[in-house]
Amino acid sequence: MDTHAYARWFRDSTPYISAHRRKTFVVLLGADAIARANLTNIVHDLALLQTLGVRLVVVHGCREQLDADVAGSTFVSGRRVTDEATMDHIAAVNGLLRSRIEALFSMGLPATPMHGTDITVVAGNFITAKPIGVIDGVDHLFTGKVRKVRTSQLRAVLENGAVALLSPLGYSASGQVFNLAAAELAAEVAIALEADKLITFDELPHLSDAAGQRRSGIDPGGLDACLADRNLSDNTAAHLRALGRAVRGGVSRGHLVSFIDDGALLAELFTAAGVGTQVSEELRGMVRKAKNRDVAAIVEVIRPMEETGALVRRSRDRLEAEIDHFFVAEVDGIVVGTCALYPHGEVAELACVAVKESFQKQSGLKVGTHLVSEAERMAKERGLKRLFVLTTQAHHWFERLGYVPASVDDLPAEKQKLYNLQRKSKVLFKTLEPS
Repeated sequence: MDTHAYARWFRDSTPYISAHRRKTFVVLLGADAIARANLTNIVHDLALLQTLGVRLVVVHGCREQLDADVAGSTFVSGRRVTDEATMDHIAAVNGLLRSRIEALFSMGLPATPMHGTDITVVAGNFITAKPIGVIDGVDHLFTGKVRKVRTSQLRAVLENGAVALLSPLGYSASGQVFNLAAAELAAEVAIALEADKLITFDELPHLSDAAGQRRSGIDPGGLDACLADRNLSDNTAAHLRALGRAVRGGVSRGHLVSFIDDGALLAELFTAAGVGTQVSEELRGMVRKAKNRDVAAIVEVIRPMEETGALVRRSRDRLEAEIDHFFVAEVDGIVVGTCALYPHGEVAELACVAVKESFQKQSGLKVGTHLVSEAERMAKERGLKRLFVLTTQAHHWFERLGYVPASVDDLPAEKQKLYNLQRKSKVLFKTLEPS
């Protein structure tokens, strides 16, 4: 065993363990995920989350299993028209799937010291539904949509330390049972509970950009563009729509992860780089003013770049004294980047731009770009006309952001006096456009 690598991984995962504790996650296990052999590992990973203090609501699907059980169903715009006979089959299939998932949770965490850990799973009539009615001239009968989520009852289950398990069924006040779309149900439950995350398991391990690189982060608008891709499967499209709906509805983050790759859920939630795609409205709002409590985190971010000589060393005392000049970027409540703004009259120095190595090349997040953009926005609000940077290793990156090479003579007089001739930092300026 590589003890150094293991220790580093464990230390890096610790902030995420703390960040996820007592948070509410809604997890969609679609019918396609349930049909895979990896389901056992997925449920064990969910059990691990529950033992770490995560409040779990699991929504399961049944479409693939139902297709095998009910032949000749009519579909309109991707929805099954559910007559009374089909509804009986749906109830039976959901009962079997629910029992299977409950049995897997009852195993605890096999092959660990926590084997035999009691994990309680609670299912019930938490969803009030209504018929979707007539669409395109077709009465969908017992096909329904969510009318109300009984949030107080669900929260009581979670507060008592149980896992809530929801089948894609809803009930009316008159006692009727309705067939619901699992992905839509998961999104509505996440919104109603004001969940911290909606996690969807999919055959697609992540979204990719035009160059074929993994998109580790995307906003709902970007999802809309992906949904225009006709190559997506119906299941993947439904999952993306659910993630977009949830995030637009107030859920902090959504995650698309693979149901094929063993451990994908844990790698997505407990490593900085992740392995899936995170959906969030907050990607552009990840930057905020630094506070005194951020000093230790800033030290951790800038230390590797100080060791390589990319940044001038700053003592902790200096950081504490200058904290009002700093900004930080947060992802999942963890500081992953920083920069500082030092005014010199009508110009200012953009300094100490640093991003954790594991976040530097994550397509979609662009932590460094967001840091610089926020610093530029604040500079304009303060009436500053230009920014300058001094860099030894990142001048090409700054040039892509609109910074133009200049000379030491262009620096403010007091900065010229402090210029380190031995470092030979390159000087770049950017004129700020009026807001």
